[in-house]
Amino acid sequence: MQFGTRELVLFLTVLLLPVVSYFTIFQPQNERIESAKADITHKQELLTQLRRETARSKDLEAVNNELQERIGEIEARLPNNKAVDQIVRQVSELAIQSGLQPPSLKSEKPVAAARYREQPLTMETEGSFQGYYQFLLNLERLPRITRVVDMKVSESREEGTDIKAEFTLSIYFREDEGSAS
Repeated sequence: MQFGTRELVLFLTVLLLPVVSYFTIFQPQNERIESAKADITHKQELLTQLRRETARSKDLEAVNNELQERIGEIEARLPNNKAVDQIVRQVSELAIQSGLQPPSLKSEKPVAAARYREQPLTMETEGSFQGYYQFLLNLERLPRITRVVDMKVSESREEGTDIKAEFTLSIYFREDEGSAS
């Protein structure tokens, strides 16, 4: 058998065909396969995260329902603007029951507080320190939402009383839909 130019070209063609095929066909195909695998892995991670978030949304729904119930409980403790007078009478009765003199009350203009209103009352009373302390404890036990601000306690000049207390009592209430602000 003679090896001529024609046989040498054929031999080199047959030898180079797999090399050229690797660089022109197989290597790009392998890159596309690797890219597709990476894309599939990324989508599977996203799907796993979505499943976790979906499961968590059920938990969040339960938490939201619990928060709505708590908000409802707090709102139930807020009287409407017509019941504020009853609370003022209760506070006055608490002061008398605690051994204090009947408080002088001065109602101020209601203040808007989020979705609710705040009715500040400037109160002044005299009596014993123990009575005042008992009054504050009883005030704290009221089922309605109140707060005491600007408290000033001083020695009383009147006979039979230890202290004179001046403070602002704020009563929170919700305004009726039909009443004007």
